[in-house]
Amino acid sequence: MLMRTDPMTELFGLPRATEPSLAALNAYRHGDVITVEFDLPGVDASTIDLQIERGELRLQAKRTTDAPDGARFLVRERSDATVTRRLMLGDVLDVEHVDATYRDGVLTLRIPLHETAKPRRITVKSDESLEAGAKVPIESTAT
Repeated sequence: MLMRTDPMTELFGLPRATEPSLAALNAYRHGDVITVEFDLPGVDASTIDLQIERGELRLQAKRTTDAPDGARFLVRERSDATVTRRLMLGDVLDVEHVDATYRDGVLTLRIPLHETAKPRRITVKSDESLEAGAKVPIESTAT
């Protein structure tokens, strides 16, 4: 249902300093909803740009470090960065009804399954219950 689109980064490890930072994520299914959680520590919610186009989810956000004017860093491991992530979404997901929330540095998306992707139970009728030569009706109900 989800496919990562950053194979080179995963193959060779962490991105170089000149590249955007890759947002770490967790994704799981619970019932009929896929939940994707992106780690975005230090990101202001107003900088989050989240788009879905042609089955591709694109996330971009900016992280800046605030220091008073004239301050000299003694240690600087948290640099300003553009944080990105791209995922391919399967066509079984209902991208028209995505719910996105940002809290405590975590962006959470909830994407429901399309009704057509949900499991259905098929009722099977036996020959004994049908007249000779009659066609077998097919009924299905959502489970």
